[in-house]
Amino acid sequence: MTKTILTGDRPTGPLHLGHYVGSLESRVRLQHTYDTYVLIADLQALTDHAEAPELIRRSVLEVALDYLAVGIDPGVATIVVQSGVPELAELATYYLNLVSVARLQRNPTVKEEMRQKGFDADVPAGFLVYPVSQAADITAFRATLVPVGDDQRPMIELAAEIARRFNRVYGPVLVEPEALVPPVGRLPGTDGGGKMGKSLGNAIFLSDPADVVVEKVRGMFTDPGHVRASDPGRVEGNPVFAYLDAFDRDPAAVDALKARYRAGGLGDVAVKRRLIDVLDAFLAPIRARRAELAADPARVADVLRAGTARGRAVAARTLADVRAAMGIGQWDAPVPEPRST
Repeated sequence: MTKTILTGDRPTGPLHLGHYVGSLESRVRLQHTYDTYVLIADLQALTDHAEAPELIRRSVLEVALDYLAVGIDPGVATIVVQSGVPELAELATYYLNLVSVARLQRNPTVKEEMRQKGFDADVPAGFLVYPVSQAADITAFRATLVPVGDDQRPMIELAAEIARRFNRVYGPVLVEPEALVPPVGRLPGTDGGGKMGKSLGNAIFLSDPADVVVEKVRGMFTDPGHVRASDPGRVEGNPVFAYLDAFDRDPAAVDALKARYRAGGLGDVAVKRRLIDVLDAFLAPIRARRAELAADPARVADVLRAGTARGRAVAARTLADVRAAMGIGQWDAPVPEPRST
């Protein structure tokens, strides 16, 4: 069976370095080896931005620009806008009956996102069930692998559970996906927080100008106990070194910096200067490609229209198989004996 990848992002603003480490790098690297679908999940973005549809609409193009700038090739990978594939919403409706509210509430990723957003008991119903929408996205394209950051692993586990239960109840139709987590599965925020986030004020964006990156790196959290350059410093939990591990192409040099930092004699300014140079080398070509693409928005829109049409055709075939297995729409046909569950 051909291996298929499905992954994507909610368009609530441009993408950042955490997105690159978590899944963008995997998408670019694997797109020539696997059938690859990349979803811009604008409907899911409404689950916590229902009052800002204009932000989501504007961000669809921003996210598409980031995809193309980092190296997603629309000639081999299919970029799909979620709202252009209504079959996904129908699949999600069927799947909602295969998972309990309690199971959704136990999802550690959703719990953490609810905490960050301060939802508590006022969580929008759409937000609570958006993992089911993700399961619809994944299974619609019969994805076998889903490149995600480590924090998103519970989402893929839930999608596999839903696919497994559907197959048990209605027959073997859906593919059970697996998470593909990169070696650096999560990048901390510049403030030392557990996760970089668009809305947390602790992100370096792929589209940030060079001077903005310099300012953000200079303000990064390090080791609060490392007051003077001569003091021994902690590497573990230090975001500057986490970023160097992720983006510096000379790991031996990074190891040498870590040894000097731990022993004392290396200041935070010097380590941050190294990171500034590393990030500039990484981001400069992305900025250049992005600027070229942004100058021709019609070209980007054509990519999205073509990809969405291809993606919808695939999702429609899966939906047809799902409806046939469930007997939906066959109200005038003989009713088979119920399957054992």
